[in-house]
Amino acid sequence: MNVIDLAHPAEEVAPKLLGAILTHETPEGTVSVTITETEAYSGSADPASHAYRGRTPRNAVMFGPAGHLYVYRSHGLHWCANVVTGASGIATAVLIRAGRVIEGEDLARQRRGDKVESPRLARGPGNFCQALGITAEHNGTDLLTGASVALSEGEPVPAALIRVGPRVGVSKAHDWQHRFYLAGDPTVSAYRLSPRAKPSAGA
Repeated sequence: MNVIDLAHPAEEVAPKLLGAILTHETPEGTVSVTITETEAYSGSADPASHAYRGRTPRNAVMFGPAGHLYVYRSHGLHWCANVVTGASGIATAVLIRAGRVIEGEDLARQRRGDKVESPRLARGPGNFCQALGITAEHNGTDLLTGASVALSEGEPVPAALIRVGPRVGVSKAHDWQHRFYLAGDPTVSAYRLSPRAKPSAGA
């Protein structure tokens, strides 16, 4: 059962999703991942957001309601999963960047590769989706109503373990402090500054 209040701006929800659990049930089995890293994207106020220039067929799910899954293809290679937040019509979402597999590790490794070490199974947004088996077909899924992909509350994360920093790999508004992650956790992805990044005003 999910008790996370998602009806707030992405930058408020993103740290609260740390420690939450995303689960995907499939005929092959179930994989559950505890979220360890997130990034907030703030719609029309955020130059790095897919919704910065308004509604399109691609980003329509971002416009709400909160609690739905927004899935997109990154660089034509990887699927990325976002939890839609805020009020309907505002288009804010939280990118899930990394997590720790807590159920179904064998299935996650089958999807990711036999030689992938446990901390790296869901490290990085593309790997996160691959480990869980999330693809375009899950775009728009309601995470709060018992669908095959579901978000649930996990163990509370002490505030002292939460770190905040700039976003990874984006060229616009990259220096906004909208990335949240667990300090010292080996599943958290490495920070990389986009070579196209330029200084921008903070949020």
